[in-house]
Amino acid sequence: MTEYEKMKAGLLYNCFDEELADKRLKVRKLLEEFNRLTMDEEDRKQEILDEVLKSHGKNTWIEPPLRMDYGCHTSVGDNFYMNFDGIILDVCDVTIGDNVLIGPRVSIVPPMHPLVAEERKTRVVDGKYKDSEYGKPIVIGNNVWIATGAIICGGVTIGDDVVIGAGSVVTRDIPSGYVAYGNPCKPRRKITDADRMFAAQGIKE
Repeated sequence: MTEYEKMKAGLLYNCFDEELADKRLKVRKLLEEFNRLTMDEEDRKQEILDEVLKSHGKNTWIEPPLRMDYGCHTSVGDNFYMNFDGIILDVCDVTIGDNVLIGPRVSIVPPMHPLVAEERKTRVVDGKYKDSEYGKPIVIGNNVWIATGAIICGGVTIGDDVVIGAGSVVTRDIPSGYVAYGNPCKPRRKITDADRMFAAQGIKE
């Protein structure tokens, strides 16, 4: 197996592999351009997102700056919004549903490293650097709001209709329909009709 195939399979791989380095470099050059573009250059921003992302639905809006490892492993649904300073280190699949709002400085981070220090160390083998890591996919459902500064760790699934509180560190799955927050992030309570604001303020859809 190539190092890329190992990475996609969730196995330990060498992140210094030349093929992987070339893929990361291509995406980072595109995102360097994306991050420099002005508000008057939205068409070019969309062209870059078309090229970088694995797939996206209608109305994809990402504020620069954005950082990604590969891009080609990230899929987002319709009506996706990510605020400033987003990080998606997509060494494996990141799947995001429809109507998802992501606040500023949110990190979505599938990469994992061995716990044993000697397996984690950077080393030189046959004159080349090696560094072992592996990834765990992340799934974010529909109608999710992830507030400012949250960290979504590898292997996590967030259900539909969830709110993740600001600064949370999500290390375990979150079921649908909950407000969840904290470090570690835990489901705190169900979202109910008592949380509705439109009727109380006379707002009609």
